[in-house]
Amino acid sequence: MKIDRNGSQNSAKGPVEWFTGNVRLDPLFAANASRRATAGAATFEPGARTAWHTHPLGQTLIVTGGVGLVQRAGGPIEEVRPGDVIWFEPGEKHWHGAAPSTAMTHIAIQENVDGKVVDWLAPVTDEEYLGAVKRAFG
Repeated sequence: MKIDRNGSQNSAKGPVEWFTGNVRLDPLFAANASRRATAGAATFEPGARTAWHTHPLGQTLIVTGGVGLVQRAGGPIEEVRPGDVIWFEPGEKHWHGAAPSTAMTHIAIQENVDGKVVDWLAPVTDEEYLGAVKRAFG
């Protein structure tokens, strides 16, 4: 058994190459010789979001606070709230983040394949984000 104590790992600012807006990343656990899953908590300030990306073995998000938005390529934007669990299929292009006026926190769980958990793509532009929000919520 191993216990990783809360606060034993440093928070980090989400890199501008992967995120738009202010995002705080808090690692929870990493892959190792007997576990290929990794997990972390991400807190998105209002309007903050990931870039488009995919995961080789998919991704599970568990919303723990606030109001968030998720979208897969070609699909509608969806509002998510605490307790919602979102599954993105392997290779499914998507993004996630906070609503325009409300922060959101989620736990992200993904599996490691040959040292890789994510493929980062282009940023979600303000036009894409705000346009999707306007179409979905008026």
